Amino acid sequence: MNNEHKTRVAFTIATITTAAIISIIFTVRRRTRRKQLESSSNSCYSHSEQKPQCTFKRVLADNSYTPFKHLSFNASGSNDAEKGSNLHPFEAEITALLTNNHQPEIELGAKKLEMNDSYVWVDTEMQLKELVDVLSNERFFGVDTEQHSLRSFLGFTGLVQISTQQDDYLIDTIALHDSMEILRPVFANPSICKVFHGADNDVLWLQRDFHIYIVNLFDTSKACEVLSKPQKSLAYLLETYCGVTTNKLLQREDWRQRPLSAEMVQYARTDAHYLLYIANCLIIELKQLDNENTCSDDKFHFVLEASRRSNMICLQLFTKEIEASPGESAALSLYSRHQSNQGSPSISDETQFLYTVRQLCTWRDLMARIHDESLKYVLSDQAIVALASQLPASHSKIYNTIVQTDVNAETGLTSFIPSPSPVVCSHLSDISQLLANELVKHGDIYSVILQKCLGQKGSCKLNIFNYALLVNSNLRPTLSYKHSSLKNPRQHSRKASRNLFVKKFSCKSPVYHNCRIFANDGRLLCYCDRKKLEWYLSRDLAKLVDEEPPAIMLLFEPKGRPEDEGNDFYIQSKKNICVGCGEGNHYLRYRIIPSCYRIHFPEHLKSHRSHDIVLLCVDCHEAAHAAAEKYKRKVASEFGIPLYVRRVIHPGQETEKLNDEGGVSPLQLRSAALALLNHGPRMPLNRREELTEIVKRYYGGREISEEDLESALQVGMRPIERRRYEKKRGVSFKHSTGNAAAVPEGENHADCAPRVSNVDTLNVDTLNGSYANEETRSGDNRQDDSGEPSLISDLAVDKATSNGNTILIKTTDDDEDDHDEAVNVDESLNRKQQNVVSDLSDSRDEESLRDEDSTQAKHHSKLSLLGHGPHGKQVVDHLLKEYGEDGVREFCQRWRQVFVDALKPRFLPGGWDVKHRI
Repeated sequence: MNNEHKTRVAFTIATITTAAIISIIFTVRRRTRRKQLESSSNSCYSHSEQKPQCTFKRVLADNSYTPFKHLSFNASGSNDAEKGSNLHPFEAEITALLTNNHQPEIELGAKKLEMNDSYVWVDTEMQLKELVDVLSNERFFGVDTEQHSLRSFLGFTGLVQISTQQDDYLIDTIALHDSMEILRPVFANPSICKVFHGADNDVLWLQRDFHIYIVNLFDTSKACEVLSKPQKSLAYLLETYCGVTTNKLLQREDWRQRPLSAEMVQYARTDAHYLLYIANCLIIELKQLDNENTCSDDKFHFVLEASRRSNMICLQLFTKEIEASPGESAALSLYSRHQSNQGSPSISDETQFLYTVRQLCTWRDLMARIHDESLKYVLSDQAIVALASQLPASHSKIYNTIVQTDVNAETGLTSFIPSPSPVVCSHLSDISQLLANELVKHGDIYSVILQKCLGQKGSCKLNIFNYALLVNSNLRPTLSYKHSSLKNPRQHSRKASRNLFVKKFSCKSPVYHNCRIFANDGRLLCYCDRKKLEWYLSRDLAKLVDEEPPAIMLLFEPKGRPEDEGNDFYIQSKKNICVGCGEGNHYLRYRIIPSCYRIHFPEHLKSHRSHDIVLLCVDCHEAAHAAAEKYKRKVASEFGIPLYVRRVIHPGQETEKLNDEGGVSPLQLRSAALALLNHGPRMPLNRREELTEIVKRYYGGREISEEDLESALQVGMRPIERRRYEKKRGVSFKHSTGNAAAVPEGENHADCAPRVSNVDTLNVDTLNGSYANEETRSGDNRQDDSGEPSLISDLAVDKATSNGNTILIKTTDDDEDDHDEAVNVDESLNRKQQNVVSDLSDSRDEESLRDEDSTQAKHHSKLSLLGHGPHGKQVVDHLLKEYGEDGVREFCQRWRQVFVDALKPRFLPGGWDVKHRI
């Protein structure tokens, strides 16, 4: 027992001693590394670390804020890559395949399914040219790519796998990066079918890195969609058709390493080798369905549908995601997550926290661009939140905060990402100054960091990826306004108004969720948002068939199908970007066909509203709206139907003859009444008499009292405006509602433009009024198509008689009146009138939003004070009477052409067409 006891004691002592020694060793190492970091904080790691992409002599997509330039062709037909373009260079060829109902023909003959050990590694230009010669004689070949994104800001292609019926080729795109253009003619050859699986990203990556564009593509993933397969992953297809299992975790390996491991080579070959066999099997199944579906002449063509969906992918164009302010979206996302997790801090803490998060996100974004690293490699999201919350002062505390946060992070960091990263270790002083608010006292952080890193005495290495940052630094966005006096206050006001409008009225969440709805026979019906998907599922009208992206299959026969209409638009995914310029940071809905016309279309002609509702940034929105307003005047002249109603008649004059002398502009009426109420006794006599005459003209010439002025002031005023004005003046309107024009509360348009409470704030005059337009919804993402725009208010009426530019209005004191119309006036009012009336208006409240169905059911054809009144209805009635529904369709095409001519949009969804037939 004594020996056993001694052994236990000795073992315990040895264990404690070993643990102590290990702890001491790690402590010494940590202190040594920390001292090394502090001593080397002025030198950048990029000077000593050579990354594979540093050997590239030319990159097409650098890390600057300049847009990506696509391949363009000059008049002789040769490519002119230096000039660049924003159009698809092979759009005509791809469109021809779609138009001619191209069918893929993949017949493998006697090819063996098994994969042997033989493959061709291509890493010289001569081998690449030989491969092009081989591929030029093929009718089809399989393609796959492997990407690396961890140690690169935009990412780059690390390997391209190509398989023919005879051989597998692995192309070393790192060694051949500057020679990959040799493959362009083969990939753009419409007579050769390129087989991919899930080609959406591959198509963009090949454009980004090599200006390689795919023409004639067959995507096995799209074929799975058409066939309604339970899954559409490549791993599922490999196991189902080939009996092969693959480890998809290898996809995350570092594909920069050379030589590749045996497991990585096997994985890369497997993804491409079996593609042709799988495609052949899927096409056979598609043809079998085509043969079975022979019951009608307009049958659904499964093979054609799979081919069409595949080739639509080819029309995609790579774009760089450029933020208005670097790191802004990341900062807002982190701030939102922190609030939901930690609760709302005090106002001062909240302001400081958000400011620090923005600074750190901006710093991270610029560091990632300068060093060509991914954001998550430079600094994790969790570390940014921790630094902004704790504000550590010293280098060692910053270091420990980042290490501790990354260790405790739930998601964890892979072994490829050291903590802190070499970028942070090289620039600890920057973070310290940022947290102490010393890095930028005046000016913007961009210039300071850029000069420190890439300036004349910069600490970081200048390379092909970050060179454009320095050269084009004047193109970068300003992150903070300078405090010096502005040379052009009007321009500053315009910019401030624009920023305010973007913040207040742009869509607050993605418009397109690209969820899919399939019919019960597996055919794709449309793309929709998550709410619609959940609506069907909650009522057991559909079943979930895919989770990411979500997809459901209806359990009943739908009323209509997209193939019945011969249009591709409704079964295409859509991007949340401006269709004009590609801006993705903010966008608003824009109705190509103005609502003042469309609301009066026959119900069945409104069913395709999503085709004519697009996303536009503020600048494109302004241009499109200006063109639309100009064309409205042309329509008014062409049809002889006045655009505005300029006169209102008091109900007491119903029996009198209607003429221009008996009416008055509603805005003029309200402006005169307000001026007389507020400043009447102090006005010059002639001005007071002039304004009094305006109000008397409304009342038929009789003498007016102060009560009449208050009643006239309420013409067109909504209940919410009346209450606001009552509160502001401390006057009760209950005694004067007998003649007041009111609108039932809650009966406002579902399709109103944002109501403007202060016209000067949004600088309408400076911006030509385009921000206050009928196509915009205030932060609302629903695509309803009813209602008429109103900037200020709506008039509730029981009866309206239109006669040229005059309208008779019978006002009411009943807030619950359901028979309401309103009038429109000429928009060419002076600035003072607009400001006076806007002071009486309230900003649009959410209670005024109503769904299209409820609005149409009640069928209140409201018209606004600043809208286009009966003009739209009269135009539509004229079209229906003279030309029938074809006249309305042709009218829609004219508006689409106006939109296209004004913007020349480059990012319209696939299938969008000016001649789209409703």
